[in-house]
Amino acid sequence: MAAQRGKDLLIKLDMTGDGSFETVAGLRATRITFNAETVEVTTLESPGRWRELLAGAGVRSASISGSGVFRDQATDERMRAIFFAGEIPVIRVIIPDFGTIEGPFQITSLEYSGQHDGEAVYELALASAGAVGFEAL
Repeated sequence: MAAQRGKDLLIKLDMTGDGSFETVAGLRATRITFNAETVEVTTLESPGRWRELLAGAGVRSASISGSGVFRDQATDERMRAIFFAGEIPVIRVIIPDFGTIEGPFQITSLEYSGQHDGEAVYELALASAGAVGFEAL
C-alpha cells in the first residue's frame, strides 16, 4: 500500500437513523486491530504433540483508536451523546486504498485536549459490539 494522507481516514456515523452516513471525524493518528481468540483441541494423538486449533471457533473482535478533530459542533455533540447514553451505533470507517469497515461499535473512551494556541483535539476508542464487515476497495 502506498503512503496515505492521514486526513483521508474517516469515521462515518448515521447521525439521524435514516441510513445515510456522515463524516463525524477525521483521524490523524490511528490504530485498527482485528483479534480472533483461539480454541485449542490438542489431544494425546496430536501429530508430534503440536498444539491444534479448531478453525473458525474463537470469538472475533475489532477495535479502533485514534485522535484528530471533529468535523463540527453537531458531530462532536452526537459522539458525546452516544458515549454518555451507552449507545452502540453502526459506524463506518473508511481506510483509503484499503477498504471500509462497518458494524456496531461502542465508544469505550473519549478524551479531549488542546493547547492554548491550537485547536481542541480528541482521542477516541471504539470496540466492536457485533458482526463487523469489511469491503475492500
